Amino acid sequence: MFNHLLSLLIWLPIVGAIPVLLAGSARPGLARWISLLVAVLAFVASLFLLPAYNAADSAMQLTESHVWIASLGVHYGLAVDGISVALILLTTFVTILVIVGAWEVIQDKPHQYMAAMLVLEGLMIGVFCATDALLFYVFFEAMLIPMFILIGIWGGPRRVYATLKFFIYTFLGSIFMLIGLIYLYLKAGTFDLHTLAMLPLTMKEQTWLFFAFLIAFAVKVPMVPVHTWLPDAHVEAPTGGSVVLAAVMLKIGGYGFLRFTLPIVPDASEHFAWLIIVLSLIAVVYIGYVALVQDDMKKLVAYSSVAHMGFVTLGIFIAFMLVRDANNIDAAKLGMQGAMVQMISHGFVSGAMFSCIGVMYDRLHTRQIKDYGGVINVMPWFGFFYVLFAMANSGLPGTSGFVGEFMVVLASFAANPWIALFAAFTLIIGAAYTLWMVKRVLWGDVTNPHVREMKEINGRETFVLAAFALAVLALGIWPQPLIHLMDASVSQLVQQLAVHKI
Repeated sequence: MFNHLLSLLIWLPIVGAIPVLLAGSARPGLARWISLLVAVLAFVASLFLLPAYNAADSAMQLTESHVWIASLGVHYGLAVDGISVALILLTTFVTILVIVGAWEVIQDKPHQYMAAMLVLEGLMIGVFCATDALLFYVFFEAMLIPMFILIGIWGGPRRVYATLKFFIYTFLGSIFMLIGLIYLYLKAGTFDLHTLAMLPLTMKEQTWLFFAFLIAFAVKVPMVPVHTWLPDAHVEAPTGGSVVLAAVMLKIGGYGFLRFTLPIVPDASEHFAWLIIVLSLIAVVYIGYVALVQDDMKKLVAYSSVAHMGFVTLGIFIAFMLVRDANNIDAAKLGMQGAMVQMISHGFVSGAMFSCIGVMYDRLHTRQIKDYGGVINVMPWFGFFYVLFAMANSGLPGTSGFVGEFMVVLASFAANPWIALFAAFTLIIGAAYTLWMVKRVLWGDVTNPHVREMKEINGRETFVLAAFALAVLALGIWPQPLIHLMDASVSQLVQQLAVHKI
């Protein structure tokens, strides 16, 4: 029954983009409804992953394999584990909200916008399913095209600069990964990820491969110091582009570490874990201070994304210290689980924050904090959602923003209390920049006459923000279903960390 479910999830939105394009600009309403139908069908199909996937089994499941390039031994290989399932569900959920959110906002070529969003959805799902390294690379690179189009056509005044910077950074980084994959292929004779994970490598080989993968995935996360493309891309992107970029595309960097870096070069990963931990702490603390001084709401939330994703890389690599130095399997597992929960949580919270900024921008056509003030006086329901998401962004207990960060801090304390202290410091900085923005935007008297004319959120906007709010609260109050879904896969990863190749 579920033999080709993964292929369906990948190709349904990509093929579904064709009738959306054929609807043309003359029938924008038809294009919107077709795109929504395709997105809903993809989400419904992704829900079938839950009964099809056995969460108690750590093996890759729902496997598909077909010869793709016979002369090179390349296969169209797909499979998922608990981490992949969670990220696919996040992708299909967010895509629906992005399409609904852009329903009335995108008036210029809406059929092309919706089609690009559907193609992007299919390619991102492909990344999370691929078990052949070359297939992974194809999906990994192909994602740049629809995002390049989304920012370049529907972006802000500096969209050309932002798109070029985004494309050059990410494309250049992935070239290093391609070189590493070619080397592995010449050594193993295959691109199969499971075989590559078993391939014996010397420390010198692992070191070169580690940095090849690090450059590619660090740009995607993004990690300090290769994060500077993200604020520009977010500021110039349309609201839907910012939501997808923050909610899903950034997670691909963390996912790449799990699929490539940790299993293929475990000894080099352990040796250089300190470097990733230091860079993660810099992201958590320093970038938080950078966010504190921003005048543009989008840029502030973009920098906060860099800080929050620092928890993901910290949780992943702190596990090495715990497994190999302290032999503390439980704490290592806690850190890895926290990183995974943080990835999903950040998808909800950042997507919601950018959606809120988009709601205000659609009314006032400015993202400058100084242009607002007293918004809650004219938009009380919007103010409710904005405060909720701001609290989640600050890591308030009861919201999804707290769970993953708390788990990573606990694991860090088991490794080194000083690391935990620096990591926990983000709760103070995060509250500072987020609540400082909320205070200036929502509270106080209305001084800008244009703010008085802002209308309360409509039904479409309420649906989008309410869906994000339910996800943030559900994960914050009851994270166990997500943890259970990924538990066996995380345990398998932690066990792999203890295996030496030299």
